[in-house]
Amino acid sequence: MAEYKPIRKVVSGNYAAAYAAKHARVQVVAAYPITPQTSIIEKIAEFIANGEADIQYVPVESEHSAMAACIGASAAGARAFTATSAQGLALMHEMLHWASGARLPVVMVDVNRAMAPPWSVWDDQTDSLAQRDTGWMQFYAENNQEVYDGVLMAFKIAETVNLPAMVVESAFILSHTYDVVEMIPQELVDEFLPPRKPLYDLADFSQPFSVGALGGPNDYYEFRYKIAKAMEDAVKVIKDVGKEFGERFGRDYSEMIEKGYVDDADFVFMGMGSLMGTVKEAVDLLRKEGYKVGYAKVRWFRPFPKEELREIAESVKGIAVLDRNYSFGQEGILFNESKGVLYNTDARPIIKNYIVGLGGRDFTVGDVRAIAENMKKVIEAGKLDREVEWYHLKR
Repeated sequence: MAEYKPIRKVVSGNYAAAYAAKHARVQVVAAYPITPQTSIIEKIAEFIANGEADIQYVPVESEHSAMAACIGASAAGARAFTATSAQGLALMHEMLHWASGARLPVVMVDVNRAMAPPWSVWDDQTDSLAQRDTGWMQFYAENNQEVYDGVLMAFKIAETVNLPAMVVESAFILSHTYDVVEMIPQELVDEFLPPRKPLYDLADFSQPFSVGALGGPNDYYEFRYKIAKAMEDAVKVIKDVGKEFGERFGRDYSEMIEKGYVDDADFVFMGMGSLMGTVKEAVDLLRKEGYKVGYAKVRWFRPFPKEELREIAESVKGIAVLDRNYSFGQEGILFNESKGVLYNTDARPIIKNYIVGLGGRDFTVGDVRAIAENMKKVIEAGKLDREVEWYHLKR
């Protein structure tokens, strides 16, 4: 293996995604513009126009058609990529099921954006989390570096377990904010991510078969089971690929939940995506002030990191779950998933939900401090004051 000498570029999160798609040697891109995703596809179009990438770009009339084109390309054996956001992802919903049901390793970047109405273009995780039951793996990036790394790993993982994968980044906080990203020389990416080997060859007319054909009641159940089994198997693949990535390039992703100060913490903050950068900064400050706090950044929401969460729950008295989303009629989605994982275990820390930052509402170190003070009182009392706290309400 050649020595890794990173190529450092100052790029936005969207450009990091575009460079990753280029370095992954994507063969087909189909997409429809939507703020704040559009610059991903514009950058890829620039690569194509300049002769920097050999990619077939498919212009389409909607996000639904974009995913349909990616499904067709992937079924034919190509490495397919797209990107979208919010209402566009919602329009894709039907086709997301087709991609996972056909076991096609399409990779998509979703730029988290609040769902309308009221009309919004700012950060909110509801759009991606509303797709949690479609059979797509989901990786949440904290920063631009993780967007780049996440796309490369997503292709390798998806093509190993034959399931599609979504890499999720925050609108504007990452998508349009510039930072230094360490990129990997093309020859080393090629070693890490070799050409795709499809499950079948549609051009092999000696073995004709159908993709997405009718399945009777006696067969459908088994198809669903195989998707479920592939998602379970993906846990080990994610850890193995994350470890390999770390060994090759110095950035380890072998843990599905990134942890800090958990071993001696009374309680931890748990969340996903860019808001965890704020949490990390706050935790460092709070530790200096005597707060026994830690953090647990969920990298992979699907498959859900059950065992890692259970290990954390065994060592802490409480978990403050920060949700930049809400499932109406229930609670925050990460909170709901976490409670379900912990229900049949002996580890029962106090777990409280804080709804923060919806629609891009600013989430600050001061907010984390206030939540810490509330959580400390909850731990000392040994019971919840309320299960779900709408933290940012204008009272």
